[in-house]
Amino acid sequence: MLTAIDPATAKVVREVTPDSDADVEAKLAAARKAYESWREKTFEERGKLLKAVAAHMRAHVDELAPLMTEEMGKPIKEARAEVEKAAWCAEHYADFAEAYLAPITLGSDATNSYVQHLPLGTVLGILPWNAPFWLAFRFCAPALMAGNTCLMKHDPHVPGCSAAIAKVFKEVGAPDGVFDSLLLETPAVEKVIRDKRIQAVSFTGSTRGGSAVASIAASEIKPAVLELGGSDPSIVLADADLDKAADILKISRIINAGQSCIAAKRIIVEAPVYDEFIGKLKDRLAALKVGDPAKEETDIGPIARKDLLDELARQVKTTIDEGATCVLGGEPIQGDGYFYPVTLLTDVKPGMCAFVEETFGPVAVVIRADDEEHALQMANDTEYGLAASVWSTAKRGEALAKRIEAGQVAVNGIVKTDPRLPSGGIKRSGYGRELGPHGIHAFVNAQQVWVGPVKS
Repeated sequence: MLTAIDPATAKVVREVTPDSDADVEAKLAAARKAYESWREKTFEERGKLLKAVAAHMRAHVDELAPLMTEEMGKPIKEARAEVEKAAWCAEHYADFAEAYLAPITLGSDATNSYVQHLPLGTVLGILPWNAPFWLAFRFCAPALMAGNTCLMKHDPHVPGCSAAIAKVFKEVGAPDGVFDSLLLETPAVEKVIRDKRIQAVSFTGSTRGGSAVASIAASEIKPAVLELGGSDPSIVLADADLDKAADILKISRIINAGQSCIAAKRIIVEAPVYDEFIGKLKDRLAALKVGDPAKEETDIGPIARKDLLDELARQVKTTIDEGATCVLGGEPIQGDGYFYPVTLLTDVKPGMCAFVEETFGPVAVVIRADDEEHALQMANDTEYGLAASVWSTAKRGEALAKRIEAGQVAVNGIVKTDPRLPSGGIKRSGYGRELGPHGIHAFVNAQQVWVGPVKS
């Protein structure tokens, strides 16, 4: 049974029977059958469907957004914004897919030689709970516009969101099998990955889960894109605009109750401004409101699950025991639901729990750096490499970006995902890219075509 528990109340809100073997077979068969005609559609025809999906989501945002609030605790104002962002992603690829996939002429001994970009078949998206709508469209919009069909296996804790996304496609008249949702428990996914009708896999989630998916896909000689965990550094140098940095890093740390792979997890501050910056960040964090995610005034909702709350509490306690200073928060909030207070840990050092492990919650970790080189060394002192930010002059920030081991770097701004720009990690944060022109190229056959005769 797929069970959704409202993390604000700890009560079951939805129980869904998983797809049977017959259900999965029917969806796989439909996706493969649909591919034969979908691949022949023009970009304009595919784009028309994606734009209809986007329009439908915008028109029904007040029905779709609350599903995230009740199933994983996303504050309602963030949930509405996520539905809108998912719609934007669909629209972006509808508008730009053809240009992104335009043939590339290459010189050779042929009369004409070029690379054209063709679809692969059915792509399986395996997705987590923390951004149910955005991550679905980050995966499916480029894949669909490239001419693939898509099957989505969402996290078993958000079955309502999963079913709602599939319903949107049906309600706008998408051809049967072009996009569908597989309602499965996690152990059942391996069989789907191995099915010959699945040609590629997109996975977003934990490093452990990504390792398992990558191993299975590789054993079947199937390409995969992995977007995994992160312990993202944010370097604040002495010449930074400290007020602006504190404003943005506050948001970057606490959005989605801090449950984001690209959140600012380790804030590394140069010694001359260390104490001043902590004061500014503390004031901003202390003003945030933790509470019922269904209320407009709430800034931070609950942690999505009890086990995740317990893990976060362990990480914070361990880090304090190791010598960090707890300036704000530090203990789970007693009562119904899985709430954790806004927490600020300072005097964190390399080797401490919150420095080494990814923290998934509203916990800001501040580390003192002697100078720029020390800050850079600590920023790169992690097994992860998803994203980072630098706060300094633009020139200095761009120079540092080249030396930071991460898939994306923001200079004097928030780290975010954007349909126009590629996103992804290195090291144990994964491989491959999503979004932008790189994202749509992840699941195509870059076919070389050589046309004779040989040039004289």
